[in-house]
Amino acid sequence: MAKYFGTDGIRGVANKDLTPEFVYNLGKATAYAIFKKLNKKPTFLIGKDTRISGDLLESSLISGLCSVGANVLCLGVIPTPAIAYLIKKYKTDAGFVISASHNSFQDNGIKIFNELGFKISDEIENEIENLIDNKLDEIPCAINENIGNKDFNHNAYLDYADFLAKSIDTDLSNISLALDCANGATFKVAPLVFKNLNCNIKTLSANPNGININDNCGSTHMKNICQEVKNGKFDLGIAFDGDGDRCIAVDENGEIVDGDEIMAICGNYLKNNNLLKNNTIVATVMSNLGLFTMGKEKGINILKSNVGDRYVLEEMIKNNCNFGGEQSGHIIFLDYNTTGDGILTAINLIYIMKKTGKKLSELKKILQIFPQVLKNAKVSNEKKYNYLENEIIKNCIQNLQNKFKDNGRVLIRASGTEPLIRVMIEGKNIEEITMEAEKLAILIEKQLN
Repeated sequence: MAKYFGTDGIRGVANKDLTPEFVYNLGKATAYAIFKKLNKKPTFLIGKDTRISGDLLESSLISGLCSVGANVLCLGVIPTPAIAYLIKKYKTDAGFVISASHNSFQDNGIKIFNELGFKISDEIENEIENLIDNKLDEIPCAINENIGNKDFNHNAYLDYADFLAKSIDTDLSNISLALDCANGATFKVAPLVFKNLNCNIKTLSANPNGININDNCGSTHMKNICQEVKNGKFDLGIAFDGDGDRCIAVDENGEIVDGDEIMAICGNYLKNNNLLKNNTIVATVMSNLGLFTMGKEKGINILKSNVGDRYVLEEMIKNNCNFGGEQSGHIIFLDYNTTGDGILTAINLIYIMKKTGKKLSELKKILQIFPQVLKNAKVSNEKKYNYLENEIIKNCIQNLQNKFKDNGRVLIRASGTEPLIRVMIEGKNIEEITMEAEKLAILIEKQLN
């Protein structure tokens, strides 16, 4: 089990768990690992979201990279998927994103992408961890002319915006759209893209101040945009998370359209236009049972991966698929980008509305959602996997699985990014599954804390 890396990079409280000293060492270890792999002086991209701690951690990361002789190109505030795309466009060797995605501003994190725009492999992560813990003193320091340097590209977001606008073959005129940018990394580029596509837009939460990222806004706090769409009579709304690699939609009635529904709409459109490779969508174990029912009805194969867009991507590559995602709104259009991309997803969803002439409320009827409840048990990172050995918890889970096996399901998993154990129960009776999920979450907290 990885010590520092979770399912989406490294995360922790900035300047407490994620200290400048650690990030400096991470930079050294990563530069050295990539140097050995490529056998040349590497160049890294660095992007970040709007958190107040971004500058602090970026400075430490640059120092670590340059101390080993790597060069750095800083792109400033930019969405995570932009880094994945621009690594290839700029022909650099790897890239970092300093972000904690949907977490609150106190947290921060680091994601690392390889030269192909994919998140680095478990093998490279393990090597980096081993270097940090055991071999830092063995990493040679660059001296004299071999010391690395940094440069800036303040207009990189324009290259990303141009790529997004060219991903479809028409503009999106006459579509009225509300955008919630979560006071995060999409605050500048998302409005620009949709203006360039001739949407009529209203932008919410696009005034970051370092501490308001994801603060009652964005894809994990949908109340404001639901109300805005309904009151303003928009065709739809789109809410991004803090780093812009996912989005959740809102139909014209102010009702949420989640990642499973977006996958159903887009996947069926791709299939009907012979664009869905191997007639397959890759979802996760957390996807609603209704998605799999839809697949059977429409003749679409739906594979399951572990939770995390990196695992969705691994399954896509393994099975030669070009489309997949998560209920949380990480949607991967592999023909265009190598990671979840919230703006790209929104463009494709609106494109389908435009091409079919259907409202979003009509399109989402393709998927009949089973009631699903998700409760979080707060458990320390050190103990969040202990539920697998606790007999009381195991017995309770088994009893629930037996209870719901014919009319639902029970899924328990440790979060890969937060000190939480997630309890998900799906079934026909919302009151019953809510009560059972709450009881199990409380039991887990009592047993493990």
